[in-house]
Amino acid sequence: MKKVSFPNTPAKRLRLFFTFFDSRWEDLTKENWVQIVYRDFSAGLIVAMTAIPMAMGFAMAMGMRPENGIIAGALACVIGRTFGGSKYQVYGPTAAFIPVIAALFFKYGPASGGEFATAHGFLVLVSILAGIILIIMGIFGIGKYAKLVPSSIIVGFTIGIAVAIALTNMEDVLGIESFSDLMGQDEEIKGGLMHNLYTAIGNLDKLNIWSIFLGLLTFGVTKGLLRISIFIPGPIIAMGLATLLSATVLADKGIILVKDVYGSIPNNFFVFTAPSLPAFSTGLVFDILYFVGAIVFVSGVESILCSSMADKLAKNDRTPFNPDKEFFGQGMVQIFTPLVQGFPCTGALARTATSIKAGAVTPLAGYFKAVLKLLMAFYLAQYLELIPMACIGGILIWVASNMIKVSEIKEIKQLGKFEFSMMVYTAVMVPMTDFLTGVLSALIIYFVVKNVYRRAQRATKVQTN
Repeated sequence: MKKVSFPNTPAKRLRLFFTFFDSRWEDLTKENWVQIVYRDFSAGLIVAMTAIPMAMGFAMAMGMRPENGIIAGALACVIGRTFGGSKYQVYGPTAAFIPVIAALFFKYGPASGGEFATAHGFLVLVSILAGIILIIMGIFGIGKYAKLVPSSIIVGFTIGIAVAIALTNMEDVLGIESFSDLMGQDEEIKGGLMHNLYTAIGNLDKLNIWSIFLGLLTFGVTKGLLRISIFIPGPIIAMGLATLLSATVLADKGIILVKDVYGSIPNNFFVFTAPSLPAFSTGLVFDILYFVGAIVFVSGVESILCSSMADKLAKNDRTPFNPDKEFFGQGMVQIFTPLVQGFPCTGALARTATSIKAGAVTPLAGYFKAVLKLLMAFYLAQYLELIPMACIGGILIWVASNMIKVSEIKEIKQLGKFEFSMMVYTAVMVPMTDFLTGVLSALIIYFVVKNVYRRAQRATKVQTN
């Protein structure tokens, strides 16, 4: 097989980046192109049905509204498939962005006395800045350096995010507004561990047993159906069943619905959101640098990881992904997606794997996914608001459970004690501190220790000689 060569100068890369019909589309020139279009349509339909509840859940976990997740996933997929460097990658909301965006909305949104519009405008601003940086990185061939992030830190980061998601969304499953509800009248969780435990046990009556039931039902049905076949839209069926139960036999059980928290879900998705800057404060410059850096890191690393996984899963050695073009595509996603009620997105591992297994052949599958997702959401908006919040929590806990893979942990363990310890360190630091602190500190420790070790080895060789 002839090896694909990629442009090695900024000018040639830029020309490639704006070439729409590149090698990713070559299968549509074959005689069986009708069959290929059908396979792409089928894959797009399967992913669209799976993506709607996940996108809503991700958006709500970030502190945003359900419709924000729907439009973000659709628009990101169109832009990413147009300008990205991967033949198979599906773009959309991902769990890795939850702690980043949630932190921004917590600090600048209603939770801290601010306005949702202000926080969203600030998110648009930092996302555009991150997008510009990603585009520049792609033009100057820096995309390949994303592969240098150690697998131990990537796996640890993924585990840390999974833990954070599970803990955050457990409240919805339990049917409470926050864990402070279990502490009586206290606004914060205070006291020692045993004190808090005894207090919580004494307030178990505040839990909604039926919410727990619906959350577990959603989790179990989703996981069970997808194990049978990826062609079964497990999340849609699970949430439909739970919603039906909450509207009928469980109608008077005090179950919190999406509309109780967010009101009605509009189906006029394409509403322009202008970038804006919050009121100046001493920490604003730092926050801009922090969130821009976090978006660049997450979108860059996760997109490269997802693209690499997609090529392996599809056994694609003819048209491998281009990391520089992928960085360019990620930049375009981060610039344009938030402008229309969206937020930063990147390559989605689970949806990409589903798309490939469902038969996707060309980037056309991504376009089908986006259109079908918007059509379904448009006509189902009035029903989506009737979904119990416990179901959203169940879906996100299912996502979290899929992020922790025993096989990956075993692979890291086989690499040695140092790699394993770095995985554990990252997994603990990410949920205990914040995303960027956990990851950056892990990277610094990793490369400093590796550098010291290499120098020690060289010194030993010199002495031996």
